[in-house]
Amino acid sequence: MRFSRFTAFVAAALTIAACAAAQSSGRIAAEGGEIVITPILHSSVQIEHGGTVLHIDPWTAGDLASAKPADLILVTDDPGHHLDPAAIEQLRKPGAPVVLTATAHAKFGDGEVLANGEKGVFAGVPVEAVPAYDMTPGQPWHPPGEANGYVITLGGRRVFFSGVGECVPEIQALEDIDVAFMPMNLPLDRMRPVPVAECVKTFGPEVVYLIHYDNATARWFENRDQPRPDNAEAIAATIQAFRDALEGEPIEVFDGDWYPQ
Repeated sequence: MRFSRFTAFVAAALTIAACAAAQSSGRIAAEGGEIVITPILHSSVQIEHGGTVLHIDPWTAGDLASAKPADLILVTDDPGHHLDPAAIEQLRKPGAPVVLTATAHAKFGDGEVLANGEKGVFAGVPVEAVPAYDMTPGQPWHPPGEANGYVITLGGRRVFFSGVGECVPEIQALEDIDVAFMPMNLPLDRMRPVPVAECVKTFGPEVVYLIHYDNATARWFENRDQPRPDNAEAIAATIQAFRDALEGEPIEVFDGDWYPQ
């Protein structure tokens, strides 16, 4: 009987520990409470801290049914999976600021433009716009000046959300980044696993999330008339290649369910 009770106790303890470990991948310790990170789809993410809810690149192709109303929305670029007016309308609290690029503003017709290198405080959140662009020629092309990444400060923690582009000097010069969201598997070998890992090493965040790494499945979420791409094995291999390239570095890779089943 004692053995059975002990076994049950150990099993329960292991279950609790496993649950805690699973939850920790979306929770970052910070002043005033944890930063809670909820991946939605591709590069769409909800971030919460101290009662403030941010959405970055909200997209109606993802499941927004359980998403929380936004105190602040950040938009990195103007294509539909970054700039989705319907998603903004669905999530935006009355009067909540929408921070976006000039090209996105031209399409959306609302919000506050933050150019590359500019800073501001929106809904009480310090926001810095970091350039996002390509250096390797070819299509699709992301020219300088059109897209943003953002550094936001929550609870004394600096969180960098990269726009879609290469590891440009402005990203390499970032300092004191605690959490980074980085795109991977972009065309033309711009940001494959090893280049992304080398990029992350230049500014050394404590935690990194990979985003925007399965374009084929993202397109399927937008138009589900065709079968879902059968590429899970290939995608898993590229994620593992990224982890392998960071081996020995004091950088933790957190998983995000960016392409839910």
